[in-house]
Amino acid sequence: MESIMRIIQGGMGVGVSNWELAKSVSSSGQLGVVSGTGIAAVVARRLQTGDPEGHYQRAFQAFPYRTIAQRVWDRYFVAGGIGSAKSFKSTPLPAIGFSHALTELTVLAAFSEVFLAKEGHSGAVGINLLEKVQTPTLTTLFGAMLAGVDYVLMGAGIPRFIPGVLDALARGECVELKIDVEDSDIPENFVSQFSPEEFIAMDTPVGRVSAPQLKRPKFFAIISSATLAMTLARKSNGRVDGFIVETSMAGGHNAPPRGPLQLSQRGEPIYGPRDDAGLQKIAAIGLPFYLAGGFGTHQQLHWALAQGAAGIQVGTAFAFCRESGIREDIKQQVIAMASSGRATVFTDPQASPTGFPFKVVALPNTISEPDIYAQRERKCDLGYLRKVYKRPDGIPGYRCAAEPVSDYVAKGGSAETTTGRKCLCNALFATIGLGQTDPQGVEEPAIVTAGDDVLNISRYLQAGQAAYTAADVLSTILNG
Repeated sequence: MESIMRIIQGGMGVGVSNWELAKSVSSSGQLGVVSGTGIAAVVARRLQTGDPEGHYQRAFQAFPYRTIAQRVWDRYFVAGGIGSAKSFKSTPLPAIGFSHALTELTVLAAFSEVFLAKEGHSGAVGINLLEKVQTPTLTTLFGAMLAGVDYVLMGAGIPRFIPGVLDALARGECVELKIDVEDSDIPENFVSQFSPEEFIAMDTPVGRVSAPQLKRPKFFAIISSATLAMTLARKSNGRVDGFIVETSMAGGHNAPPRGPLQLSQRGEPIYGPRDDAGLQKIAAIGLPFYLAGGFGTHQQLHWALAQGAAGIQVGTAFAFCRESGIREDIKQQVIAMASSGRATVFTDPQASPTGFPFKVVALPNTISEPDIYAQRERKCDLGYLRKVYKRPDGIPGYRCAAEPVSDYVAKGGSAETTTGRKCLCNALFATIGLGQTDPQGVEEPAIVTAGDDVLNISRYLQAGQAAYTAADVLSTILNG
């Protein structure tokens, strides 16, 4: 199968690359990928919509630790759904020391998404995580591995400790991950820890239990340069199996330009010759690599193969297909705008609390509009993009540049850092129809991210059609 795996479907956003999309791509012989970002809150909110088709009930029933599954089900499932006028029940904010409740939810959520994506076919399935969203990483990986995930993809940082984590989890061992600490001149010993045996004991508290031996998934690092590829290949604490080389045309977070930040007249980061990935050097490492960011055509696939790549990763095209998690009304708007040549994407250097440039589609009634952004009350109630800092008492604290400015400053942050920052967590949940509604009935506005190739997604439409499927994308790219 791997010899003909030419297309990797991008692991996009929060819930955009859902199990339905990944299943469709994987069952066609390519690599379908589910997004692991915020997966605990995604599944918790889907349960609160009533799980109308019973998919998550089926996944929960397949989970090997029944007591845990029942606890999570009882905690979040709402028969018939909460309705559009009610608020979702909150989930614990991710932190270095996960509560038992959040540990159970995260493991089960990752298991369920991968289980459903793999159900009913023999194709490979991957999961995508962001290195900068560190505290949920260990529990998410364990849950995905319990479901037999085949690949782990990770970018937005330097994930050189993840291969060793995968090795240890496969052996049923305890794992830990060093957490980055903001504004600290000396290394801090803040680590996230996870014990498979302790997790299983939460299901069977009597007597000693043994952690299962699991399949070790292959690890692909998402990179933007040969330097980073060589660093990961040589200095990771375990085996790196391949790379995804992402250009600045890709959607979501982009790597910042090398050197001092310069902005165009539009206010976008300027990328230049120093940002060339160095494909010859990457090819010389000897590991398979895939090219990503603007590679959505038959011709671009063959160009990539001619450079020595094993294939391409495609995100934007799949983001707006029928199977993706984006709301239907948003898909229809973006496809119509692209078809008429009106779609525009802005690489916003300030939007993301991470500090990475973030691509935003200009779309009415979303926080891409200055008035909508200004009207939204700042809050941080999901917390996935919070950064860890060391408090004066020496214990870890958490802050996000998109939270209320006074809160951020009180935690030692600079008010200047908050300028233009957008709450991507809440906005991305709104994009997939799981946005929060406050007690006054105000709904969170959405944000839509896509690569520069969103201008061309009408190429996947069949004659006379206003929507397209994942199969249409695959056919267009593979067959021309």
